[in-house]
Amino acid sequence: MYRHIYLLVITAFLFSCAAQKENLLRYADPGIGTAHSRWFFYTPAALPHGMAKLAPSTNGHYGNPSGWEAVGYDTRHRSIEGFAHFHEWQVGGIVVMPATGKRILIPGQLEDAEKGVKNGYRSLFDHGNEVAQPGYYKVKLDDYNITAELTATERVGFHRYTFPASQDARIILDIGNKQGESGEVIDAGVRMTDATHFEGFVTTYPAYIQKYDPQGRINMYFYGEISKKPQTVGAFNNHEVKEDTREIKGKGAGLFLEFATTSQETVELKIGLSYTSTLNAKMNFEAEATKLDFSQAKKRAQQIWQRELGKLAVTGTNIQDKTKFYTGLYHALLGRGIINDVGQTNLYNTDAIWGAFWNLTQLWALAYPEHYNDYVRSQMDVYQKKGWFADGVSNGHFTSGVGTNFVGLAIAAAYQCGIRDYDTLLAYKAIRANETDGTNRPVGSGKLDVSAFNKYGYAPFLEEDRTDSTGSRFSASHTLEYSYSAFAAAQMAKAMGKQADYDYFISRSNGWKLLFNPASKLIQPKTATGEFISNFDPLEPWRGFQEGNAIQYTFYVPQHPAGLIAAIGKDEFNARLDDIFRTAQQNSFGGGKTIDAFAGIKASYNHGNQPNLHVSWLFNYSGKPWLTQKWTRAICDEFYGTESIHGYGYGQDEDQGQLGSWYVMASLGLFDVKGLTDLRPVIQLGSPLFDRADIKLGNGNTLVIITENNSKQNIYVQSASFNGKPLDNAWLYRDELMKGGKLLMRMGNMPNEKWGIHTPPPSIQ
Repeated sequence: MYRHIYLLVITAFLFSCAAQKENLLRYADPGIGTAHSRWFFYTPAALPHGMAKLAPSTNGHYGNPSGWEAVGYDTRHRSIEGFAHFHEWQVGGIVVMPATGKRILIPGQLEDAEKGVKNGYRSLFDHGNEVAQPGYYKVKLDDYNITAELTATERVGFHRYTFPASQDARIILDIGNKQGESGEVIDAGVRMTDATHFEGFVTTYPAYIQKYDPQGRINMYFYGEISKKPQTVGAFNNHEVKEDTREIKGKGAGLFLEFATTSQETVELKIGLSYTSTLNAKMNFEAEATKLDFSQAKKRAQQIWQRELGKLAVTGTNIQDKTKFYTGLYHALLGRGIINDVGQTNLYNTDAIWGAFWNLTQLWALAYPEHYNDYVRSQMDVYQKKGWFADGVSNGHFTSGVGTNFVGLAIAAAYQCGIRDYDTLLAYKAIRANETDGTNRPVGSGKLDVSAFNKYGYAPFLEEDRTDSTGSRFSASHTLEYSYSAFAAAQMAKAMGKQADYDYFISRSNGWKLLFNPASKLIQPKTATGEFISNFDPLEPWRGFQEGNAIQYTFYVPQHPAGLIAAIGKDEFNARLDDIFRTAQQNSFGGGKTIDAFAGIKASYNHGNQPNLHVSWLFNYSGKPWLTQKWTRAICDEFYGTESIHGYGYGQDEDQGQLGSWYVMASLGLFDVKGLTDLRPVIQLGSPLFDRADIKLGNGNTLVIITENNSKQNIYVQSASFNGKPLDNAWLYRDELMKGGKLLMRMGNMPNEKWGIHTPPPSIQ
């Protein structure tokens, strides 16, 4: 008997070890969603939040005219024009391409290459000969019979090229051309410093910097090493090609390094990067790459990805669900890369934080608080240098893309979660100014109509397409957003004992009430004279509402769900919202199957865009938590996919990991409608997708979420307990959850309409 018990214990132990050692990289698929992805999206050869983000480019030199087209890598393409090192919001460049045969020094056109016309150095490839994993990329370039491999450390890109036998092999350093979102090249230069080392720079002027920070420029520097001494070196730019030349400057600047190769000979490159100087690029190179070869760098990169993905270990038999989960987590950890050199405090490039409080910051706060803290310090650095938060930021420059600047809300939420490794008093001062000060406010800081909001209690509607101190074309959505961020400022003020500020901001958090039309029970824009606008169409986007419409935005009162429910009426609220989801399900909860980033903005619900991401969780507040369970599960199953086209809806924008983070949180059954902004934040419970999830919490504790009787049909919570005590509510305080332990949820195929209804989550604190 004892022998059998011993064997059972050993078997359980071995099973546990095996589960812990499971290769999670096999589930993270960088190709998901690439048919409609942004420049910064597909970068497999990178570390979490790394500066060096290497990837193949199929159309990067075409640029990104509107800012949201599929650019960089599109899985529908069949030719590669090179491998770029920088892939960030408004940042891109430093391309390397191996080749053999006739020397060609321009990338050529995608359309021509796929018709068999060879007018550039780009090469055809077969997706069957392609490997893309977190930390590693491999492909065979068919035009040259060259195998290309990529990996990275934080600031160094590693290349390994396996050549055929050739008397005219080469590596092209194509430095001075536009890549992705980088905008036009202002200047560039590259030179050999000795027989095997090179350095250079490229300066670009991205479209969003031109608009929001005109004096800003993006400088990218590099220092590299090639493992094989070139027999000849030449240079080129937009005006000329020079033989036996080791240095060149100007737009289009580049070098070609030529040599003979034997069959299966490998040539490696290591390229250190910096936003500061070529000297710093060399320092980064020496610190991270001197003692590493390609194989060692790859091993290290994939070990880091395994460790970081493994902080959220989910157990289940559905491979597709695990693929969605770890791909979403991979994207969340990939976005927002560092800009600092070795030995300095981590600071990030970052797209606007618009909507990230319903996905990314909640994930960071749960298991990756160091990334959240880095984000806060990044914004504090910008504030100290420029006097304002940056709605979006690229290498310290304003790159606003939305204009409502939720940075203060994100920082206030970090503070409420105990993430405070920064000057909190200065942070509050900056938050207060962000919510109130419109004087001499730069365009790149957003909130240009914040003075009008504070004057009227709402932002007045302007028929013209502009935002200024008198109001905005997007006045209604701005009012809702500013009301929410005012609530966050109020809660932080209260936590700091600033009662007068709390009173002021909490009154402003009710600005949404001034636009609530009791006749239609919808949010409707108002003019400065206090009149609702005429010719009002609730489904019309861009008139009063940014990237959405009145049907969608009426539910945008996360700071006080009970107030909105009361204004509409609970029964009508539930019926309307349930009907919206029934209709939305017919269009995959987004814009249908159209590849268009804005395909869903005319719909009644659009999961492909940030303003809607909390809506399915509102039933927890309205007495029908089983509908939150139903619809969050349906969105996970139907909006999200595992294909290049059906990845995040059909044509929706993953936006540096936001939609992926939402899937991660929803599939764990954890979410906060209020974005962790409460004085004492709350976590609402949904329908966990996996049989078990082991979460290494950011504070060092472990949370285990176990579902019993879970399946694709058994989506409804029948009962729950936390650390052995019955849990009757569909929520609990976050500080309790962060103590760790076991959250047990028993599931069934029919709603238990008696569970979770007695005490809704606190609506206002």
